[in-house]
This record gives sequence, structure tokens and C-alpha cells, in this order.
Amino acid sequence: MNRTDDQNLRRHPEVALPALGFWGTLRFLWTQLTSMRTALLLLLLLAVAAVPGSLVPQRPAGPGIVQDYIDDNPVLGEWLDRFQMFDVYSSVWFSAIYLLLFISLIGCVAPRAVKHAQALRSAPPRTPRRLSRLPEYGRVVLEPGGPAPADAVDQAAKYLRKRGYRTEVRQEDAGGASVGAERGYVREVGNIVFHLSLIGVLVFMATGSLLSYRGQKILVEGEGFANTLIAYDAFTPGSAFSEEMLTPFSMTLKRFETVYDRQSPTHYGQPLDYTAVLDVQDGPGDTAREVELKVNHPLDFQGTRVYLVGNGYAPVVTVRDGNGDIALQGPVVAQVQDNVFTSLMTIKAPDAEPDQLGFVGFFLPAAYTGEDGVAVSLDPAPLNPELNLNSYYGDLGLDEGDPQNVYVLDTETLTELNSRNLEAGGITLKPGESYELPEGKGSISFDGLRRYVGLDILYDPGKWGVGFFAVLALVALGVSLFVRRRRAWVRGTTGPDGSTVVEYGLLARGEDFGLREENLALRRQFEKLWPVQAPEDTESTEGEGPIVVAGAAQNRVE
Repeated sequence: MNRTDDQNLRRHPEVALPALGFWGTLRFLWTQLTSMRTALLLLLLLAVAAVPGSLVPQRPAGPGIVQDYIDDNPVLGEWLDRFQMFDVYSSVWFSAIYLLLFISLIGCVAPRAVKHAQALRSAPPRTPRRLSRLPEYGRVVLEPGGPAPADAVDQAAKYLRKRGYRTEVRQEDAGGASVGAERGYVREVGNIVFHLSLIGVLVFMATGSLLSYRGQKILVEGEGFANTLIAYDAFTPGSAFSEEMLTPFSMTLKRFETVYDRQSPTHYGQPLDYTAVLDVQDGPGDTAREVELKVNHPLDFQGTRVYLVGNGYAPVVTVRDGNGDIALQGPVVAQVQDNVFTSLMTIKAPDAEPDQLGFVGFFLPAAYTGEDGVAVSLDPAPLNPELNLNSYYGDLGLDEGDPQNVYVLDTETLTELNSRNLEAGGITLKPGESYELPEGKGSISFDGLRRYVGLDILYDPGKWGVGFFAVLALVALGVSLFVRRRRAWVRGTTGPDGSTVVEYGLLARGEDFGLREENLALRRQFEKLWPVQAPEDTESTEGEGPIVVAGAAQNRVE
């Protein structure tokens, strides 16, 4: 309400502004929501809302990490959990912003698309009475014997259509004619397609968030994997995921092959190629087939893609307890720590009696012990494999059912049996060797060596749509930025001496630095089409003032 309205209300208190009412309020809210300003604000708000997802751990990616964070920060963690900061991308407030942005974009684009479709079917604008007032103007006088005004306009219209203009020829008084032309409508089409593509990206991102899943699996040579939930080492499902969506494929790792650089003195020992040889079945009862899995060359099972993302060594060990019984036997995955595959070993034997046993140390593929007594690996290939371990006994903490990291051994509550700091020393084993633990606690043997691969298994039905609409958005954005929208008019009349006079003018929608070149191009074409009289530098028409002629000396193309 401005000051005048306020004064009028004071003078006439019986006058009151009408109430919006229920439907009026809804229309007002809808107008505000579907404005471009609101859409841009929501887009910015969505970007800001995604920031907490990179600052605090997220429950879908690591539930254990989130629980550790809450345990370490009980007050802050509790409040963050209340506001769904550990589930940002599936939170109520993030979903609300996402949905409002989706609705706002549709409300912005749909009316514009309808209006533009109507504009495409409408005729070009009528020819202005005074073309000389346009930013770009030209005038040519035809020699005697040239085409009549109507014929000249028809020929000009054909040329304009070749240059991509939509045209409409109109008859005028005294036997004259004119053509209105317009081009650059694809600029607005690009703008609309760009915004529609953003909607498509949002739709398919939502589809992927709901229906996708991602899992990781460590597969040792000789072991198999079936695509079931229980077989994964880690699994992150989408919001609407169900177990029936899993593609029923299976695979077995037959062997893992590596190729190392043995020629270059500067890159000696660096890996050149990794190949996992697998026996796969596309479904139950299907015949197994041998395939090769390489880095950046995933396997595809009906949209579920399997990527090779890592590899390492899995020493085969046997742990016997104090009673002589086998407490643990089989390959143990070692975590790679550097480029020569020095690997961290963690072995847990909770079934050992009378005391549970644990081992921590390193696996060295090409072991070398220096003068200081410290063993290191010199090469990633298994040239001289060796286990270097410390041993412990006591309660491993697995009987309480609390989740633990399989690659971490908590030694605070355990009693140390072997290490470099004790008289018994550390455990050093070559393949085929065994070691008796002190105090009759048992033994451990190094039986062999296998390779393992790290697999990333991904199903995302929305990624192809996201990629398509992202590329389409970039193309449409380029069209909307670089295509210029122009209007052109050509009028043919009969001059005082009976000759045909052709005037033309150009107008751009927005800035167009190429409009002058378009003027000159039309002039050159008209000189090719018709016998044109030599232009004068300036001309005047009664009541119109000076007229800039496209054929003047500064614009003339000789």
C-alpha cells in the first residue's frame, strides 16, 4: 500500500481492500512458487542444504562411523540426529526443498512452452511504416527493366527463407508489397529445453536415489559370490529398494593376473595391467562362462555393473588353539598400505580354547630385512612372501555381539604373547612354515598365498537419464546463448520515376553485434538479384530527415 492509498483510506474509512479469499490466496502462493526468482532461490537453497552431507558422516554410507560420532559427541550427535543431519539426502527438509524446486521448475517452464508454441504458429510481425527508424536500414533503387515491387519482395522472401527466416508476404497500397521475417525462435526453444532438461535430471536423480543400490565385495581366488544381500561385505540400498530387484547372477574368481613393468629403470615394478578371470552365470541354471574383468571395463548383468576397484594378497593360515584344535583355517585378506603391497594383517580366532587368539602384523610380498632388523617389501610381486606378526590372547570382545571392524584388533584388553619387545620376539613365517606360541597357547602356520579382488557392484536405473538430460541441457544452453533472435522487413514500392524502390530494415531482440553484418549481407544479395542503381552517399525523403543507405560508401561491398 502506497502513501496515496493510505490517505484515501483515512478520508474514506468505509472503503476497504477486498480480501484474497481461499482461492485467491492459493493463486497468489502458486504465482510466487512458480516464479523464476523462486526457482533460482530454491536451487541455491538445495545446494546449501547438501553441504551438511559432506561435513558429517552419513548413515547410508557408514552406520558404524555415525554411531562412533554420536558416541564421541553425545550432545551434539543427539541434536544432529534429531535434525536428520546423518541422513541429509533422505531427510524431510531436503526432500521438501527438492520437491518444491521440481514443482517450481514445472510451473515456470510449462506456461512458457505453451506461449512459445503459440508464437511459433503466429505470423511474423507486420512491416513498420517507417523502416528508416530501425537500428539497421537500407534502400536500393532498381534500374529500369528490373522486377516489379511485388516480384522483388517475393524474391527477397525466398532469400530470407534460405537464411532461416520465417516469412509472410503482404500486399500494400499502390501495387506495393512487403515481407515480414523473423528467425532465432530456436533460442527460446533452447531456453525451454534447458529448463526441461533440469527437470529431467531431477526426475532421474530421484529415480536413482529410490531404486539404486551399491555394494562392495572382497573375493578371494577360488571363492564364489551370488548376488544376494547376505553375500555383500557392505551394501547401500536406495529408499525404495527391495531384495527382489537384485539381478540373480553369480561368479567365481578363478585367478587374478598382473603384469608389472620390468623394463623401465624409473618405473620398475609398477603395475601395467590387472585381469580378474571369472566364471560367471547370468542366472540360476545358466551355463557358466569365463570372462575377464579389467579396470574401467565393468561387467554388465541386466543393468547391474561390476567394477574391479582393488586387489591384494590373502595369505592362507591355520591357527590351532591350546588344545591342538583348528580354531581358524583359510585365506585372510590383507589390507594394502603402499605401492609395493606392504599389507596390514589382522587375524582373529574367537573359537580358540581355552583363550581366544589374535594376531596383528604385516604381509610382505618381497621381504628384505635390513641391518636394523626391520623387514620391508621391495616389490609388489610375491618374490619372497613373508608374514611378520605379533600375537595376543584374551577376550576379543566378539561374544557380546557388538559390531567390530574386521581389520582392527583392540589390544588394550589382551595379553601380548609375541612382539619385538618381548623375549619371545615376533613371529616371522615363510610359506610352509609354522610357529608354536609361548605358554602352550597354540600355533600358527603360513600354508600358502592367494590373490583377492575388490569389487564394486552398482545398480542405478537413473544414471543414463541423468547423463542424457545433462548433455541435452548443455546443448540447449549453448543454443540459448549463441543463437540470436532477429526480425527483418523488406518493402517494395514504385518510385516517382517509375523505378522499383526496395527498403529493408533489421531489428534484434536483445544485443546482437552481428546485425550490421546481416545488413551488409542483404545488400550484397540484392545487388546480385537485381540491377541496382549506383547509390548516393546520403538521401532524404520529405518529412523523414536523413536516411542511412546500406549502399553508402562506408557499407558498400565492391
